[in-house]
Amino acid sequence: MHLSISFRILGILLMLFSSAMLPPLMMALLEDDNTVTGFLSALSISFISGLAIWLPTRGAKHELRIRDGFLITSLFWVVLGLFGALPFALTESLTLSPIEAIFESVSGLTTTGATVIVGLDHLPQSILLYRHLLQWLGGIGIIVVAVAVLPMLGIGGMQLYRAETPGPSKDSKLTPRITGTAKALFSVYVGLTLACALAYYTAGMSGFDAICHAFSTVAIGGFSTHDASMGYFESDKILIICSIFMVISAINFGLHFQAWRSRNTSVYSKDSETRFFLSVLLIGIVITCIHLWRTNTMDTSDSIVQGIFHAISITTTTGFATQDFSTWPTFLPIMLLLFSFMGGCVGSTGGGIKAMRLMLIYKQGIRELKQLVHPQAVIPLKVGKRRVEATVVSAVWSFFAVYVISYIIIMLVLMATGMDFITAFSAVAASLNNLGPGLGQVASNYSAVSDTAMGVLCFSMLLGRLEIFTLLVLFTPMFWRP
Repeated sequence: MHLSISFRILGILLMLFSSAMLPPLMMALLEDDNTVTGFLSALSISFISGLAIWLPTRGAKHELRIRDGFLITSLFWVVLGLFGALPFALTESLTLSPIEAIFESVSGLTTTGATVIVGLDHLPQSILLYRHLLQWLGGIGIIVVAVAVLPMLGIGGMQLYRAETPGPSKDSKLTPRITGTAKALFSVYVGLTLACALAYYTAGMSGFDAICHAFSTVAIGGFSTHDASMGYFESDKILIICSIFMVISAINFGLHFQAWRSRNTSVYSKDSETRFFLSVLLIGIVITCIHLWRTNTMDTSDSIVQGIFHAISITTTTGFATQDFSTWPTFLPIMLLLFSFMGGCVGSTGGGIKAMRLMLIYKQGIRELKQLVHPQAVIPLKVGKRRVEATVVSAVWSFFAVYVISYIIIMLVLMATGMDFITAFSAVAASLNNLGPGLGQVASNYSAVSDTAMGVLCFSMLLGRLEIFTLLVLFTPMFWRP
């Protein structure tokens, strides 16, 4: 492992990240609000720190190894999460403690969408823009890492696409070079963001609200410029537009690129994971809409629109809302929270376990049932028309096992801080799945959470965003051995 090359790349990334503070700084100057000093200080500290890390290692030219990739990927999110907190911590009017500022930053970059800030409607537009920029940058970072970087390390969910035959080629690289892959994905990401912003604007949002909500929609982040989230606009048209773009953003961006390049949308219908994802999502929508209508929670029209919107928002781990879904009748809040465990597809901005993994677990379960009835039969596990290798199935089950164990441990730690069971259970689900809103004390925001619990949830958000193994491997002694 070459630490010099890792720190050189980290220094470059930190200097580049400091430029993300320029747009809100310019807005702060134009609006003449009280955030100019905070953004200017944060930008300077971030750039100088990146420069200080890069200068001693600028000549390092070692070839990257697998362990270097793990370290760089983990440091990328951790360090940027810490430096991203500077504008929140240095803006006096926000009155956020250091841990609250870090929580807000990590929540943004991991596209979780959980917040400790109350009174969004009265915040300076520069702070609101910065929050949404964090989510948007975190979203494209997730896609590039998942599609272009993690497969090279042998840990990305994109490895599962080798089991798929129908549809386009799903090699880890969409173009011959990694830089080309990153540019292709970025083009699709920007295109979707612009289309979403335009749709919001024509539906009645202001230009500022349209841009900010397009950032958080395509990133599947869930931050809003208003405390009432999407409920502020009181528009079914906006909810429908939001629902459409949440679904699009939860589908593998590699497929979007293939569809755009080939000018053929059949790639979606031929993709097993997309079909599975949409099927599960449809089940959640139908149950939600029918139950809201049968329990007279809403009238028929609202049951359909609100049911579709919230089922998509929670399942895709976006976290937008028009009302407090935790107060909905009987099993609905828990059911929607459980649907968030699936999240989006591999190679999307969605969180959760990912649809591909759940699909393979489901197929493996069906296969075992058949094997019980016909013990002598050879029943291969297939996705599409290709047999899934045993190593892939083993990796999926390993991931699931570590995920469940991590979930239980984090929940018990939160309960040890004094948090009640429902709040702890939902807070871990919301952070580990990068969802945002939970149940109990964290239904609307996380301002009531203790500092210790907030730190644990920051770790949980990073753990979920980095798909667990990427971060946990750093805590193993063998990783640091020569």
